[in-house]
Amino acid sequence: MTEQIFKSLPFAVTACDKNGIIIYMNEKSNATFVKNEGESLIGNSLFDCHGEKSANKIRELLETGETNSYTIEKNGLKKLIYQCPWYQNDEIAGLVEISLLIPFDMEHFVRG
Repeated sequence: MTEQIFKSLPFAVTACDKNGIIIYMNEKSNATFVKNEGESLIGNSLFDCHGEKSANKIRELLETGETNSYTIEKNGLKKLIYQCPWYQNDEIAGLVEISLLIPFDMEHFVRG
């Protein structure tokens, strides 16, 4: 049931296990990161498709349980990337990454 909730959302959801092996990609994630001839990346290591700096960050997040967020611009699109651990039996079991398009002139509100 849970996977069905995330399946067709308009933003990418990708999850890995504690060893960095991709275990889940929703439709948007799969379309974004599709490999040769539509082959899914599920079962592949995140470390095989990231440079050294990114791989070190992934290892750090898996060890510390911290979150990581940033924006990127690629192919004329701006995205917000949010990475956080997921837990099983109160232990870090892997990471989840959410990637969503955001406008270049996104409004910002200060409330309170």
